Amino acid sequence: MTRGAREATVDRILAEASALHEAVRRAGVEPIVAVADTLSAAFAAGGKVLVFGNGGSAADAQHFAAELAVRFERERRALPALALTADTTVVTAVGNDYGFAQVFARQVEALGAAGDVAVGISTSGTSANVLAGLETARRLGLTTVAMTGRDGGAIGKAADVHLNVPHASTARVQEVQRTQIHAICALVEQGLDDRG
Repeated sequence: MTRGAREATVDRILAEASALHEAVRRAGVEPIVAVADTLSAAFAAGGKVLVFGNGGSAADAQHFAAELAVRFERERRALPALALTADTTVVTAVGNDYGFAQVFARQVEALGAAGDVAVGISTSGTSANVLAGLETARRLGLTTVAMTGRDGGAIGKAADVHLNVPHASTARVQEVQRTQIHAICALVEQGLDDRG
């Protein structure tokens, strides 16, 4: 591949990412604000946030939880957020003993309580284990949030709050979801400021 063709590939990727970010912005930011409000309300009431997904979405779940538990852009109190993807002992034990479809549901059952929030991330909207995690969360009285791509699938329909990036490319969806995660964290931190 020539240098010019390689540069054209990079240019195309950047243009697609920019265009999708702009399309999501034009569609309205209300769902992003709704997710931030949901998380802020749980934190204010003494609840916690459980985040989960597969593959790149597992990395995004860990990123999201870290921004909340540690800090995003400023010093403030730590917020109780856990990524259910990070403990390989638990993930592999559940996968071995109950099957991979239960890796998040079993952890939600162990760690979740009414008043908490479960955030399931799936670029396809169809991940069976993410769906099972949200269904278990709903049964236990947690508020459920879905961050999805494509048309949102069954996961979008299973959530109380649905944040969708309507695009078929996993990579482009993940890029927008990371921006959405940062926007949510910024709003949560602003809310802490508003309450003093």
